[in-house]
Amino acid sequence: MTPTATVTTTLKANPEHPEPVEPCLFVIFGATGDLARRKIIPALWQLHTYGIDARGCVILGVSRDGATDDAAFRAIVREAIPPDDRSAGDLDAWTSTAAYYQPMATGDPGEFAALRTRIEEIEREHGLPGNRIFYLSLPPQAFPSTIAGLGAAGLNRSPGWTRIVIEKPFGRDLASAQELNRLVHQFFDESQVYRIDHYLGKETVQNLLVFRFANAMFESLWNRDHIESVEITVAEELGVEQRAGYYEQAGALRDMVQSHLTQLLALVAMEVPTAFQADAIREEKVKALRSIASVRLEDAVFGQYAAGRVHGEAVPGYREEPGVSPASMTETFVALRLCLDNWRWQGVPFYLRTGKRMARRLTEIRVRFRKAPVWMFRSVPDTTPQANTLVITLQPNEGFLLFFDVKAPGEPFRLQRLTLHFNYDEEFKTLPEAYQTLLLDLLRGDQTLFVHADEVETSWRVYAPLLDRHAPPHPYPAGSWGPAESGSVVPEREPREAAPRAHAGAGTETGAAA
Repeated sequence: MTPTATVTTTLKANPEHPEPVEPCLFVIFGATGDLARRKIIPALWQLHTYGIDARGCVILGVSRDGATDDAAFRAIVREAIPPDDRSAGDLDAWTSTAAYYQPMATGDPGEFAALRTRIEEIEREHGLPGNRIFYLSLPPQAFPSTIAGLGAAGLNRSPGWTRIVIEKPFGRDLASAQELNRLVHQFFDESQVYRIDHYLGKETVQNLLVFRFANAMFESLWNRDHIESVEITVAEELGVEQRAGYYEQAGALRDMVQSHLTQLLALVAMEVPTAFQADAIREEKVKALRSIASVRLEDAVFGQYAAGRVHGEAVPGYREEPGVSPASMTETFVALRLCLDNWRWQGVPFYLRTGKRMARRLTEIRVRFRKAPVWMFRSVPDTTPQANTLVITLQPNEGFLLFFDVKAPGEPFRLQRLTLHFNYDEEFKTLPEAYQTLLLDLLRGDQTLFVHADEVETSWRVYAPLLDRHAPPHPYPAGSWGPAESGSVVPEREPREAAPRAHAGAGTETGAAA
């Protein structure tokens, strides 16, 4: 039986018993869109059932279509709540008293003036103090006009506080990110801006800080003297789905690497912050990103999924997906080898891998420690030195595994690979959704889990050499771990790892990693 490790963790306070937040008006641009229906509105409902808006949190939906008035929008809000969650509170009462709608067809100055008037009316009706959140759940091309419209209408300032939330992608290269930052800062202070990356809301991602900095055992080993390599994988089973219009313009490098994987890298590589505060953590993340050496084209491999089978089901290739050009050069897979030019990580390769239509859904960070410098067991038959490996799984089966060797009982003398493990599901049963965590921090004014302007620009600067490449992506069959060519820059995933993941206490590295 695999031994079970007790990992010291410090999670946030139980989300079912948070302190109520200040009353505010929560304005959602794109309120009838997919993201609002699937994530934002259900998260606000959950926070309502936890009692966070006991002093008043009112929603104002804004969109071009999908609803016509308050009643139509309230029906959309009710439908957005999953059936299993509707019994947690009085949904009808919530929607009828805390959900309003304002159409915006063209986004011209007159419509933003009308929006301001409606906001002030709702605030008077509910006795709100003028605290406002503007959530841009919009296509990236709509960000500039919306930000400028809010500023021109004077909605960047209010009697209380004002916060603006911007979804990724924030720009599509360094120049566009800088231009968008300049526009944002023309109307909003950085303290008002919340650039959201939902990966940072995952409990397991947040717990990276605790794992490293609350456990001196690990932090003392977290350097080039003890670590051989770091591998970050974000694999998706799904294809492009209904996002071809966006994805054809973005690709995996812009969509995943520049945001999600880079944020994970920063949390792994950063130095110890001076305090558990937003400014201190963001400063160390930016330092880590600035230390990344210039990326070379030979250290990157791009792929595009072809037809294949995922879990036995035949699926089309990327170029056969609806809305995708038959001659598309857009990459759906990226493998990178990065190096950090600083004292802690000099000489340690960081491997990044992400792709669609991969063998299975998986997000993990694999830290491989250096092998013993002298192998004293060389006289024992069938033994070779193996590296201790720490696997931090972010999804699914969230938890940690530490692989190590023990003596197997009995004779002859032999070594056996086992794991110490911690599993969130076993210990805590349920984890809050990422958007619940992020929206609660937003309502509290805590920017720790949101991305700073410097982080955005630095990450785009890192990948600038790769954005204008012209070589076609390598094809790979759906249901694989990417093109064979990726083995030249990142460690290959063994075939057994395509099988469904075993229980975290599955005994050997083969079983637990598979």
